[in-house]
Amino acid sequence: MMNRLAKTLVVLATVGVTAVPLGRAAEMKSAHQAARASSPVRATSGRAVPSHTDVQYSTRQKEYYWTDEEKSWARPGMTVEIVSVSIPADRHPVVELKYYDDLGQPLDRTGIETPGTISFSFVIAWYDGAINQYTAYTVRSVGGGYEQVTTDSGGTMEDVAIGHSIYTFGTQLPDSYDMTKTHTVYVYSTRNTADTLGKNYESDTTFDFVPDGAAVTEQWGSMLKTSCNACHYDLALHGGHRKAIKGCVMCHQPQSTDPDTGNTVNFKVMIHKIHRGAELPSVQAGTPYQIIGYRGSVHDYSYVEFPQDIRNCIHCHTPDAPKGTRFMTAPSRAACGACHDDIVWETGENHPIPQLNDDNCSDCHIPQGEYEFDISVKGAHTIPLKSTQLAGLNMDITDVTNVAPGGMPTVYFTLKNNDGSNVTDIASLQTLTIRAAGPQGETIDHTIDLSVDARDATMVGGEYMIAFTTPLPEDATGTWTFSADVRRASTIDDGTDEGMSVTEGAFNPTYYAAVTDTEAEPRRTIVDMDKCNVCHDMLALHGGQRFNTQECVMCHRPNNSDEEVRPEDEMPPESIDFRWLIHRIHTGEELQNDFIVYGYRGSVHNYEHVVFPGQRRVCVTCHFDDTYTLPRPAGEADVDTERSYYSPTTPGAAACLACHDSIDAAAHAFVNTAPFGESCAACHGDGRDFSVEAVHAE
Repeated sequence: MMNRLAKTLVVLATVGVTAVPLGRAAEMKSAHQAARASSPVRATSGRAVPSHTDVQYSTRQKEYYWTDEEKSWARPGMTVEIVSVSIPADRHPVVELKYYDDLGQPLDRTGIETPGTISFSFVIAWYDGAINQYTAYTVRSVGGGYEQVTTDSGGTMEDVAIGHSIYTFGTQLPDSYDMTKTHTVYVYSTRNTADTLGKNYESDTTFDFVPDGAAVTEQWGSMLKTSCNACHYDLALHGGHRKAIKGCVMCHQPQSTDPDTGNTVNFKVMIHKIHRGAELPSVQAGTPYQIIGYRGSVHDYSYVEFPQDIRNCIHCHTPDAPKGTRFMTAPSRAACGACHDDIVWETGENHPIPQLNDDNCSDCHIPQGEYEFDISVKGAHTIPLKSTQLAGLNMDITDVTNVAPGGMPTVYFTLKNNDGSNVTDIASLQTLTIRAAGPQGETIDHTIDLSVDARDATMVGGEYMIAFTTPLPEDATGTWTFSADVRRASTIDDGTDEGMSVTEGAFNPTYYAAVTDTEAEPRRTIVDMDKCNVCHDMLALHGGQRFNTQECVMCHRPNNSDEEVRPEDEMPPESIDFRWLIHRIHTGEELQNDFIVYGYRGSVHNYEHVVFPGQRRVCVTCHFDDTYTLPRPAGEADVDTERSYYSPTTPGAAACLACHDSIDAAAHAFVNTAPFGESCAACHGDGRDFSVEAVHAE
């Protein structure tokens, strides 16, 4: 039975997870069974081992690929629950725990009855609701007069039954502790099954209580984990076993300081500074923002680029969190000064007046004022492109005629403001470009694009009309895509005499016109623009005029590169094919080879420091379901990849090698492809042992 599990684990090793060698899993299971037979731990005879056939795993989880028998033996998953907390007369807190697998069946923390030993770590702190801050009892000195919150040491664990234990803290609470305040226990746990199952299981949870037995009325809740995971997918830090945001805050509060740099690791300060990163005034002035971590590891956040406007506070501070609006109602020097870290509060430098405490912050910085761009919290964080003063641009292509090989297309379109009125001053727009792109010959991919400046369009019957001045190629085939770029400069009132100039654009419309097809066949949609904007909020490129990935692929096609703008001494050119470009940008700092793209007017775009905040193996973070699997659609064009190990690269291989850019991966792809096609799907196709989803499973 375990031969299949062993094989599965070897497959999983291809995505960078430690797994046992082929055949080793069976040996480990046998040893595990022998240990159970001789163990003095209480027996569980008479209790049926669950089959796990009722637990549904997704194709993105390793367990999906295990047989029911393998899952029944492995007992996958772990959830730790704090049942109760009490503080007896000796002031050593006592925590009752239960821990179980995905079926709710108890696990053995010693790893004898069930695979994998389980470790637990505990923190306890009290909460001050007036200032929304924890103070921990479990602390340690780290030198230089500094201290940090740490986990409890010297405690004892008593097993009540399998999956049921009592932990008594080694830490003793001070005799003056306030029994009327909310207290919180945080426990994080790891079930170590990497050697047997190819992965560990983590669980962490918090438990609020009031020592005197009163109901809990004050709880921390400034953020939700779902807010973090919008970009981070499944945020897990410090080895992967700390995920609860409340648990993070219990340790990362004003008590804790990095002794090497003197920087606080207070959550509200550290997180703001990390996310502003390269744009911090202190970093711009030449001082890196660093935290020195475990065993002297250096964490330099000076190059972090937040993927959207940093003023979009509600991306993290969502109003559905219990205290999600606190950032507006209770501004503080610590939180605000984290991003605006060039303010000297004692002197008032870069601030109108000195502020020696937080008592008067909300007097000036009220939640919302009367005007945009005022000094209210909302006003000061107004994003210009979201200003209500903008008239808005909305474009739609209503028809395209004369679409045939060698034909001169005529495009009909509307351009309106948000109130429905026509935009009549099109000649004064910054940009109004109609684009066309499509296939030639046998390929289904765009291989050429054309454009026309539509600011000379004429109004006919309530809509505009413009004819291309360049004909479609004589060998144009299939269905062609028509789209548009529109930009308008507007001046809005930002409280200054001159006002603020803002460039607003329209979402790029797409219109599909049949050239040789019987009827128009819309181009396949692979990525979801809404998913892009989960992290990017308002993804707008090339001067704020391109918002639609279906337009992006018109230029970012398999046979296009930066050759026209790349310096001669930096040749060969870099591919700007969409799959190649986007996969490599998001792989960023994990790339093994350089990735520098030259852009407009020779601008240099170095993506080698990009940090993807989520997990790239989770393809549906960006893709629609079933758009990233093999085999690929027939007729896709090969990709010109002159800066890679070989060129051209077949379409499926190009998608993979953009992330997996080692010479080993390139050689593997090369020997499994040919000028007339690729055999990737033979091993990596749906249902195969090494399917795309299987090797990306976690």
